[in-house]
This record gives sequence, structure tokens and C-alpha cells, in this order.
Amino acid sequence: MHCDLFNAGRCRSCQWLDIPYEQQLLDKQRHLSGLLAFSPVDQWLEPVHSARQSFRNKAKMVVSGSVERPIFGIVSPDGTPADLSNCPLYPASFAAVFAILRQLVARAGLVPYNVARKRGELKFLLLTGSEYTGALMLRFVLRSESKLASLKAQLPWLQQQLPLLSVISVNLQPIHMAILEGETEIILTKQQTLLERLNHVPLHIRPRGFFQTNPAVAARLYAAAASWVAELKVRHLWDLFCGVGGFGLHCAGPDVRLTGIEISPEAIASARLSADEMGLEQIDFQALDSTGFAVSNASVPDLVLVNPPRRGIGDSLCDYLSRMSPRWILYSSCQATTLARDLQALAAYRIRKAQLFDLFPHTAHYETLVLLEHTPD
Repeated sequence: MHCDLFNAGRCRSCQWLDIPYEQQLLDKQRHLSGLLAFSPVDQWLEPVHSARQSFRNKAKMVVSGSVERPIFGIVSPDGTPADLSNCPLYPASFAAVFAILRQLVARAGLVPYNVARKRGELKFLLLTGSEYTGALMLRFVLRSESKLASLKAQLPWLQQQLPLLSVISVNLQPIHMAILEGETEIILTKQQTLLERLNHVPLHIRPRGFFQTNPAVAARLYAAAASWVAELKVRHLWDLFCGVGGFGLHCAGPDVRLTGIEISPEAIASARLSADEMGLEQIDFQALDSTGFAVSNASVPDLVLVNPPRRGIGDSLCDYLSRMSPRWILYSSCQATTLARDLQALAAYRIRKAQLFDLFPHTAHYETLVLLEHTPD
């Protein structure tokens, strides 16, 4: 992948861009194999490749420059901005959207926020696209509501220019720091979710919800999980840290009872909406802390599926799983070092399968899926 900003040393988000892609995969696989060397792995599956460019469905843009000439991209520590509107990681269609948004910034008088001077209103733009429908979701991160009326007045023009823009919201982030978002989200459109479909599963993305930024590889990750679970013929599974339900809904079926747990009520609302659309009945999605839910339960399902944030599942959940000993654990990890730590704590489990999914090309990051079976002495 060619990137002028990388070659000029102005953007290093893709730290590994100068490494051939096949070598990137080899290095990631070696890293993962080294971390899991403490335990035998019965079956290593081939790493899942990604497209080299245009694979990201979401752009997070710092807004800098002036109201007449806004710059969307990143700002270096010395305050120098870099325009990422044509970043090759994004779909080609995003560049035209950003061109319209530059006009919108001027029309609405959204002065870009300056962290050093603590002045301005518009901090970030977050654009997400659906590969399934082509629709777009746009979030404006503002410092206050002072320009909210001006922005609302420009929405008819904006939607006329961008008919695929179906979800628009404003997030208020008043803190004088480069923090991405605040707690208050104001939806400006009737439609509140962006529909994506991965494999056969409809998934609803909300403005503040987490969703994988590489849908093509995420679809293969979910499909692998569904295939592995189907081979086990489980009757009841928990999906902990379930988000909008991607893993659980792929693994669910008429003969499988699913309990999905996620602390975000918005994510749970999306998961329930998907389950209803799929006509699934043996489904129970709850907005609870995943660890708290698990450790307070006296019963245990056939399989526990976990997809935690980078910090991993932690000591409390590892202790619970070790004590209650469900036969199967399916662990999806975005941070292999915490995965290895957690697997070492789950000493009574054997790694039956492991596979690397390259959701983050040109970086050191990757996703890992491992299937564990309880094998007591």
C-alpha cells in the first residue's frame, strides 16, 4: 500500500507499512506462537489475511485548521496537522464525503477546537460506513451546545448533498483535553442505528457502540466461531462482553440457548433488535457487568464465549471459570499478551484450536480466537 504521508514521516499510524504484508503475518504468528508456547496447541489454523487497503469502515478525524479551511486527520505533538481525507485505509467513497463536510463546517460556523488555546467548538468527526447498505453514520464531537442550532439548520442541506447519510449525532465533550468523546449523545435523525450484515446476521451499530473496523475479516472471525461451536453441539452458551451480539448471534440457533451479557445498554438494545429480526427465541441479552454476572451464578453453561477488551478477562473471571469448569471456553482476544496471561491462569484447560485474524494490517495488532477444553487431571 502506498501512502505519501507515511513516506514523508507525517503519519505513523501504520507502523509496519514498510514491511511486506506476508512478512507482517509471519511476524504476528511468531509473536502469538511465542506467547502461547507455555501450552501445547492441538491445532493451529492458518492466519486469516486482510485486504491491504480500503478495509476500514470507520474514520476518526481530529478537526484542526480554520472554519474556512478545516483539516480532518491527526495533529502531531508539535501541533502540525496532517490531512487524512485520502487515507488509503478508508473506502474511496469517504474522500467525497469529507469534501462535503468541509463545506458544512464553514456553513455552520463550526470553529475547529484548539487544545492549546482552549478555543473552538468542533473537536472530532467520526464517520462509519455500512458495507451492506452503503449508508453512513456521522458523529460531530463538540465542546458545547453553542453551535448545535447552527448545525441543525444545515442538516437539510447536508442530507441533500449526502443522501446515504442516515444517522447523524452530536457528542458533547466539554473537557479541555484531546479526549475522543463525552457521555452525552444527541441523535439528530429519526434513524438511530446503522445496519450492517456479516454473514447471515444483521448487526445494528449505534453512535457510541463498539464495532469492528474491518468488517470483512470480522465476518470470517464470527464464521469461524460459529463453525467451531457447531462442531461441539452445545445446548447453552454464555456470550460475555457480547457487545452488539456478533459472536453469540452467529453461534445461536433453534437448539442453542444463548445468554449475552454486556455492560452497555445501547449495545444490548442493538443485540435484542438483531435477535428479533432473526426470529431467535432462546435468547436472553442483559445489560450487566460480565464478570459480576458470571461470578454470581451458581449454574454453568456448556460453553462460555468471552470477547473482552484489551485488559482481558482478569483474575476474578479466571477464578470463577476454573472453579465452575464449563467444558468449553471460546476466547476471542484483541491483545495477545493478556490472552496468554489469562490462559496460564486457566491451567485446567487445554488449547484445542488457535487462529490469528489480521483485523489490523500494517500494525503489530491482531485478533486471536482460541478454543479451550476442560481437561482435569
